[in-house]
Amino acid sequence: MINKAFVLSVCSVGLCTTGCLHPKIGPHSLPRDRADYSLSLSDSWKEQTLLNIVKFRYVDPPVFVDVGSIVSSYSLSQGASIGGNFVPSGSNSASIGGSVAFSTSPTITYTPLTGNAYIKGLVTPLPPLLVFAAIQNGVPADFILLASLTSINGLRNQNVSMEGIKPADPEFHRVRELLRVIQESGAVQLYVKVDPSKQQADVISLRSKDIAPDILADIVELRRLLHLNPDATELKLVAAPLPSNDTEIAVQTRSMVQLLATMAAQVEVPSEDLTRHRAFPGFETGHTMPGIVPLIRIQSSKKKPDGSFVSIYYRNNWFWIDDGDLYSKRAFAQLMQLFTMTDSGARENPPVLTIPTR
Repeated sequence: MINKAFVLSVCSVGLCTTGCLHPKIGPHSLPRDRADYSLSLSDSWKEQTLLNIVKFRYVDPPVFVDVGSIVSSYSLSQGASIGGNFVPSGSNSASIGGSVAFSTSPTITYTPLTGNAYIKGLVTPLPPLLVFAAIQNGVPADFILLASLTSINGLRNQNVSMEGIKPADPEFHRVRELLRVIQESGAVQLYVKVDPSKQQADVISLRSKDIAPDILADIVELRRLLHLNPDATELKLVAAPLPSNDTEIAVQTRSMVQLLATMAAQVEVPSEDLTRHRAFPGFETGHTMPGIVPLIRIQSSKKKPDGSFVSIYYRNNWFWIDDGDLYSKRAFAQLMQLFTMTDSGARENPPVLTIPTR
């Protein structure tokens, strides 16, 4: 007879194996899967954003693809077998066997971002309130003004075109510096005010009470550069090339496409690509240009970089942001946040591609 121990062994093997796999499925899989997919989505989003910045430098249209959904399914199967060979001479033999199989097959849905609403969101200038709300919430004023504005009260920011980068007005950079210092002192405030006609207005207030004398001097200089009324306590924020009076701060903001182009102009590209006009002229590392302030540094080389924050391979070259370059990482993260803030919601009948992953 077959020894009962054989049967118990088979059952034990099956139970032990199933017990080891049990933490990988069901509720126990949620923390691990959620963290893993979150990291993968974040890395993919960064790489797609960097790729589109680099493509802009080569006048290659940007394309964005969103991950619509991820459905991850698991399967677990197990089996056991017992066999024996009984010979009258007494030379009996027996065998046992068991198997356990575990598999996962996620299905990922990709949605190309298209449609009038989405394209309009890319080419429409950022709302001025969004820019100054970022300042109110702690984003460095000098950085967000450099990245997001075309002009403020007629003072022009540096501008990118197919011919290269046009320097900013010197006073523009001074306004950025002053507003940064004033921001750190807590003397600048932004709020929405409703006038008697029930119209809402975005208001910027520059406090003068309980402010250090050097900060008060900076506020006086800021008012002078922007041609603001020195006695006005409330300044109306408007979207316009020039203010209509001395109590307005008129700003022209960039669209997301313009912001991509601004960053693209600072991508390091091989010299032969510039010589052959494959990429438009930009801010080349090592070449100082008066009035031009770098916003981000995106490096390139033939060899895959080590220690990058994000990297992509395009046109036989690697492009990346160094993980130790905090200034460029902040600029890149801010760009991604602005993409989220300007998301227009539902798209118009986008095509959907669903791919089962094996």
